[in-house]
Amino acid sequence: MNRTDGYGAGPEGADPDGAGPDGAVRAWRGLADTSVLLDGFHAIKHALRFGARVPVALTSDRSAVLALADELAPDVKDTLGELLTEVPGDRLRALVPRLHPTAVAALAVRPSRAANLEALRRTSRSAPVVVLDDPRNLGNAGAVIRLAAGFGATGVVTTGTLDPWHPTVVRGGAGLHFATAVERMDVTELPPGPVFALDAEGEDIRGLKLPDDAVLAFGSERSGLSAALRERADHLVSLPMRPQVSSYNLATSVGMALFHWSAGQAPGTGGLTRRASRVGRNA
Repeated sequence: MNRTDGYGAGPEGADPDGAGPDGAVRAWRGLADTSVLLDGFHAIKHALRFGARVPVALTSDRSAVLALADELAPDVKDTLGELLTEVPGDRLRALVPRLHPTAVAALAVRPSRAANLEALRRTSRSAPVVVLDDPRNLGNAGAVIRLAAGFGATGVVTTGTLDPWHPTVVRGGAGLHFATAVERMDVTELPPGPVFALDAEGEDIRGLKLPDDAVLAFGSERSGLSAALRERADHLVSLPMRPQVSSYNLATSVGMALFHWSAGQAPGTGGLTRRASRVGRNA
């Protein structure tokens, strides 16, 4: 993967304005308010893989980060090596107070809303759009985006006040916001396609085939589907659940619905391949 931001780099890493660590820190401060924070190795790895523009990346231990890349993500090691500037740990923590244990962080350019909306509004989509109706938990939203990216969903739309690009959401999504279209929209602006809204009183999803252009809508963790979303729905569907169990976690529900959709696809289609699940350090 090649650098596209125009910054040069030498053997010691990126040097945004020719002044070593001081220049990199100044560049960070100048970009921080308008950029997406990528906190930790895995977030940066995913963002780079999916074409994010990353103008600056800082670490307190460059050799350790590149060793991690060599072990877990050799495909981005060279790009990461060009980007990284090593700075003292106290200076890095002043910029990123809740620094990830991998001791590396970067700033990325947020994809344009116009481009994301174009992707979401295509009428010939090959994978569903996930809608979170007024979600409240930032971590749940991040987990859903990570799931959606893994299944190759067209995008994730949130309604309500939660910002799907909040740093906590991006961290929960492990940088995979750049692998799918993520935007906040009003219910009246939802992408085209049949809306399948998850509801306990709906038809059992196991008896349905979800089309590729489906809009899969999930209610908030506390109050479920809003009246506006329920009215907009073409189908109410439910997930199988044992009696006396009240609900699933939001991300679990999304994962179940997306798996049901993917089970109707021929193996190897839609960019999905069979591979062992990874968790924790290798995620």
